[in-house]
Amino acid sequence: MIIQDVINYLEELAPLAYAEDFDNVGLLVGNKNNPLTGVLVTLDTLESVVDEAIEKDCNLIVSFHPIIFKGLKKLNGSNYVERVVLKAIKHDIAIYAIHTALDNCLQGVNDIICNTLGIENKKILLPQQGTIKKLTTYVPQKDAEALRLALFQSGAGTIGNYADCSFNTEGIGTFKGNETSNPKVGKRGEYRQEQETQISVTFQKHLERNILNALFQSHPYEEVAFEVTTLDNYNQHIGMGMVGELENEMETEAFLNFVKQKMKVSCVKHSKLTKNKVKRIAVLGGSGSFAIAAAKSAQADVFITSDLKYHDFFSAEGQVILADIGHYESEQFTKTFLAEYLSKKITNFAIVLSTINTNPVKYL
Repeated sequence: MIIQDVINYLEELAPLAYAEDFDNVGLLVGNKNNPLTGVLVTLDTLESVVDEAIEKDCNLIVSFHPIIFKGLKKLNGSNYVERVVLKAIKHDIAIYAIHTALDNCLQGVNDIICNTLGIENKKILLPQQGTIKKLTTYVPQKDAEALRLALFQSGAGTIGNYADCSFNTEGIGTFKGNETSNPKVGKRGEYRQEQETQISVTFQKHLERNILNALFQSHPYEEVAFEVTTLDNYNQHIGMGMVGELENEMETEAFLNFVKQKMKVSCVKHSKLTKNKVKRIAVLGGSGSFAIAAAKSAQADVFITSDLKYHDFFSAEGQVILADIGHYESEQFTKTFLAEYLSKKITNFAIVLSTINTNPVKYL
């Protein structure tokens, strides 16, 4: 195997197309074509983590957080970011970051929190826009079925729980090829009318290249007429945060203690306990103050996240209980999830779970 093989599995789980614009995800350091010796999975890439990779003969570090977030203007080891990058390069270790691509994934960070807390009937709290596209093309009626099947096989036509979705209309297409054309039907320079089917299918934006390849390879015409448009529809399977329900209603204090136990945190910072019992729970791993309004709109009783500031707690306004469990704590199970996922995909190479606690926040 080469490093790119592992990247392919990671991007099958969490396509980089859905990472946030501000983020820096993907292969940050190293050559994707290098032979693989082993994979070390971590939440953060620190110098000690690179040392661990060296010790365990892993030349690929899969990190949740990106070690390079902003542009590097110098590389002389003056700070921890530069030292990590220099050490990784020196020892020919690649670093791959998945971050908000996994945050926005249906089976990602927030799904892990929900599963840990037993939250059911889950749905995305902040669905993404602009991630669903539509292809419209025109094909001779006798070739329509074969083209539809090729598009479906490439990933087009999936809507929620339904596959092989398309809309088709019959009509007449017209064309006239010039002197250098090689028409499938008709002759050069001849005006032609053809009974055609218009096919429309929607698809996830990360599949566009595959779907266009399938279109061009399966369409009989020399020149393929097609349109790709980006839809404003909210993507119910891609986005930040999740909201769902506990199997049974719980008393508020009992629930917060339950969160402490399950999420393995020493304390929970929370807003005023304005509800005696809670059932509907919103979660967002990492910094989540931007989603407070969404949690209210979703009528969540509790919103579990991290990095809330003093004034953020005022914005609860009695409508939702805000619970800050800590940034590291909200994402700590992610590396185990990634290691287990890769272990199922790759059985002939070591997938090593880092033993280093990279949490920079300490508690007395």
